[in-house]
Amino acid sequence: MNAKEYLSQAIWLDKMIDNKLEQLDSLKSLSVKVTSTLSEEKVSGGNHVKSAMENAVAKVIDLEEEINLDVDRLVDLKKEILNTIQAVNDLNYQLLLEMRYISGKSWDDVALALNYNNRSVFKVHGRALKEIELIRKEGS
Repeated sequence: MNAKEYLSQAIWLDKMIDNKLEQLDSLKSLSVKVTSTLSEEKVSGGNHVKSAMENAVAKVIDLEEEINLDVDRLVDLKKEILNTIQAVNDLNYQLLLEMRYISGKSWDDVALALNYNNRSVFKVHGRALKEIELIRKEGS
């Protein structure tokens, strides 16, 4: 995994979490529309058949647990990536990398904040990635 792939992990995981949150909202909306019977249906053997409402609630709970695990993973991953970024000696490189890969800012926002034009921000980014590559090689 190269430096850019390593640093981008947090961005992608964050987007995956956002997508799951959208799925959760949709699932919750659907679960409200599900009609349920107030009495439990009995089948032979004393087991009850799960209602559509129970199934919907179970799916919501499962997805919420999955999102919580992903958020925990994201926090740990960002901490690890931030530690790597902070090992870079150049403060401009650190700031650029943190803004892009930790805060998830767009390239236009990064360029504006650092008073760079678009071409310059990509040049500095390329140099910063080389520093990350060196740091990761030294660490392994």
